[in-house]
Amino acid sequence: MENTFLNEIKGLLEAEKAKIELELSRFAHRNTQAVDTDFDSDFPSFGDDEDENANEVAAYSNNLSLEDELEKVLRDVNDSLRKIDDASYGTCKYCQAEIAEARLRARPTSTSCIACKKTLTQEV
Repeated sequence: MENTFLNEIKGLLEAEKAKIELELSRFAHRNTQAVDTDFDSDFPSFGDDEDENANEVAAYSNNLSLEDELEKVLRDVNDSLRKIDDASYGTCKYCQAEIAEARLRARPTSTSCIACKKTLTQEV
């Protein structure tokens, strides 16, 4: 792959990483004793009334789900950035063929080529 393409994708991934970390920081804090993609949701405090307590639990539950999804995306972004640095980015993890640039532009964290992805999802 060309360096200009890799630099473009790296820029997109770094911007996505910053966006995800900002979103996570709005309701969670980084767990400093775990991997770099691990965050812990903060328990909100709306007050001491019974219905406020119920709202706290509901908000915390929603935040846990959102935290989990954002951590997965952040892990994929970090993995892609590491692969760019070690020159293994853009190679299908199943057939070791080069992933098309169009696919990587559409989904920079892709780890499989279109043919393998279709086989995996039984779209053949």
